[in-house]
Amino acid sequence: MTGLNSVHNIDDLRALAKKRLPRMVFDYIDGGADDEVTLRANCSRYDAYALNWKALVDISSIDMTTTVMGSPCAAPIIVTPTAAQRLFHPRGGETAVARAADASGLIYCLSTLGSTSIEAIAAETPGPKWFQVYVWKDRAIVEASLERAKAAGFTGLILTVDVPIAGNRERDLRNAFTVPPKVNAKTVAQVLARPGYLFDMLTTPKITPANFADFNPGGDGIMGYINRQFDQTVSWDDARWMKQIWGGPFAIKGIVRPDDARRCVDIGADAVWVSNHGGRQLDGSTATIDALPDIVNAVGRQAEVILDGGIRRGTDIVKALALGARAVAIGRPYLYGLGAAGEAGVRHALEFLTTSLQRDLALTGVARLSELGPDFVRRPPL
Repeated sequence: MTGLNSVHNIDDLRALAKKRLPRMVFDYIDGGADDEVTLRANCSRYDAYALNWKALVDISSIDMTTTVMGSPCAAPIIVTPTAAQRLFHPRGGETAVARAADASGLIYCLSTLGSTSIEAIAAETPGPKWFQVYVWKDRAIVEASLERAKAAGFTGLILTVDVPIAGNRERDLRNAFTVPPKVNAKTVAQVLARPGYLFDMLTTPKITPANFADFNPGGDGIMGYINRQFDQTVSWDDARWMKQIWGGPFAIKGIVRPDDARRCVDIGADAVWVSNHGGRQLDGSTATIDALPDIVNAVGRQAEVILDGGIRRGTDIVKALALGARAVAIGRPYLYGLGAAGEAGVRHALEFLTTSLQRDLALTGVARLSELGPDFVRRPPL
């Protein structure tokens, strides 16, 4: 809990994480692609949308509960999948995040590249859980992962479609950073500068993609094997196949165009997830809050819409919900908390967002999420 008493927003958590983590690890959380234009825009574009509150509304009781793809949650906030969370807190990682999400009554999403296994997460939390996947060249890998997720009680599947190849993340290149980290002059120097992190690394199991433990990676190791499995020929037929073999609630993540949102509906997706991968893929792409209204209009009531990217305060969430999102998803906010103080830090991040959402709904004159609509937001001119 050291330092959390002085944390009053997500930026404060970011500052704590920066102090605790080696630079290469912090930059892996914090950085984006190329010049990081989209990374900045994801946050800054919320400022262009102004809130119009209603006066003299009974806000003595604020109800933030909802369901997303059938999963109940205490607030419309989803803990989005991010890879290798033990990098950011070797003792906690995905386990710490899943526990914090469960304690907050929020939906937790496990990355297929997580550093904790599907089964280990299922044992830690009875709360709603979704699993994230890519379409690999070896379809047997996908099918095996989905069977494991079903057996472990995961109820939703997320297909990420905005990573046909890795984005150009120059902070990682400057730090000579890889996942898992390789020993070189830069990485050793940075880890030695953070003795607490180094102690945790030395006294916990090696960080690996836990869900690939049973695969034979070949000569270039597990990450080389995984990188070879990214399928650059993937199409909408593959997404339809994924939906069919899963057979349950299904979201497609990485959509910014209305025509692609319509294709999601056409192949049977239950949710369209508006995302540019946190500005980590195509720099110069549309900020997600700007993409949201057209996608909501394209989808109508045929699928739910989830938005991630740039969420830092309750007012950001109110704006996204008013513009038609069913829920928002967060990545960096809880990763800053994880890096700063493990499970306690994640809980702090989630509590800040849920508490500020509740307050900002009251200030907006909204007692129930269903009351929100576009009239609460003044959109910027085209």
